[in-house]
Amino acid sequence: MISSQQTDHSVIELKARTLIESLPWLQRFHGKVVVIKFGGNAMIDENLQRAFAEDMAYLRWVGIKPVVVHGGGPQISARLKELGIESEFKGGFRVTTEETIGVVRDVLREQISAKLAALIEEAGAEAIVMSGEDANLFRADRTLLDGEDGPIDIGLVGEVTQVNPRLIFEALDAGRIPVVSTVAPDLDGQLLNVNADLAASSLAVALGAEKLMVLTDVPGLYSDWPNRDSLVSEIAVAELERLLPELESGMIPKMQACLKAVQGGVPRAHVIDGRQEHSILLEIFTTSGFGTMVLP
Repeated sequence: MISSQQTDHSVIELKARTLIESLPWLQRFHGKVVVIKFGGNAMIDENLQRAFAEDMAYLRWVGIKPVVVHGGGPQISARLKELGIESEFKGGFRVTTEETIGVVRDVLREQISAKLAALIEEAGAEAIVMSGEDANLFRADRTLLDGEDGPIDIGLVGEVTQVNPRLIFEALDAGRIPVVSTVAPDLDGQLLNVNADLAASSLAVALGAEKLMVLTDVPGLYSDWPNRDSLVSEIAVAELERLLPELESGMIPKMQACLKAVQGGVPRAHVIDGRQEHSILLEIFTTSGFGTMVLP
């Protein structure tokens, strides 16, 4: 019969081994910037939101500098429905009009960013809400889709082309965790709705981040979807470039983000299953890792 004292001792030993195993990763990432694209099911599940916020606070207090970037498709669609505005998509992009861009901005900042920042502060770390329009953080160019009969206009939608990271560095130096929503002005000052995966990638490059992590609703990249045995744990840039056109449409912007980050000098980029609580800590602090890692 195993006594409760023996059980307690085993638990203590396991905790000690876990902490020791994390030491090399703590040494490697201490003082470094890590950019995390928050999305997928983690954005709408209360328990996953709380676990994510706890992960961010933990990283901050062990000396790592997390920066959170997010979009908010489901929440934007829900708010537009409340207002009686129909959501329209073309080529995977939300068609964004003068009527809807203000809704996009307000939902991202006032609803999602504000709640996430509050959860991070509840977990014990300081957070600060900002968006791509603050202090010229992002500049973007309009996106046009290629169609059979010529370019397809999808409205006020763009892709980040310039990053001014001063505001982020100031927040990090003050010990705060930036929570960044993804709208950005173009050169004429017109606000655009920008892809959060690619915005996170551009920001990671501009910050000289040690790592980009993109949360998804799948365990990682599958080289032969839907074959579950084709999950890829590591992939090099050259192989990902070859595979990219064949991927499922929802996975393409996430893998493009990882590809552009590594091509831009970020040492590693990861796609991680955000449905797993504390997946960020599992990826950073365990030898086996989690999800799919893109390497140069």
